[in-house]
Amino acid sequence: MKKKKIESIKQQRNERVEPTRTKSKRLADEVKREKWLAIRKKAGCKIDPETAEVDWIYAQTLDPYGVYAELPEELQQVGREYFARSPGSDIWVWFGDLPVATQDALWEKHKESLAFPAGVEWMFKRN
Repeated sequence: MKKKKIESIKQQRNERVEPTRTKSKRLADEVKREKWLAIRKKAGCKIDPETAEVDWIYAQTLDPYGVYAELPEELQQVGREYFARSPGSDIWVWFGDLPVATQDALWEKHKESLAFPAGVEWMFKRN
C-alpha cells in the first residue's frame, strides 16, 4: 500500500512539475524567437535598396520565417514571400520587416524578377 502511495505522489509531483517545465521552455523559446526576429528587423533598417539582393520563396504567409511551429492548421497558407539582404550578409529579411520606403524602392528596382510569374517562365515557353 505504501509503495502505491509513493508512486502516486511521484506521479502527481511530475504532473505538476512537467507543465511548469513546458511553460518555462515555451517562454525561453519565445525569448529566443523574439531576439532572432529583432535581429532581422534591425538588419532590415540597414538594407540599402540600391545594392540589396532580393529573392522570393513559397512560405507560410503568416510565418514567412518558419519560426512558429505552433501555428494552428487553419492559419497555415502558403504564398510567395519576398526577402532582401545586404550584399555579403547571411541575414535575409522578409519584406514585411523592412521600412516601407525600402520595400517600395526594392519593388520598383526588382519588379521584373519579383512579380508573378517570375520564376515560372518555363510554364509559358512554347516548344
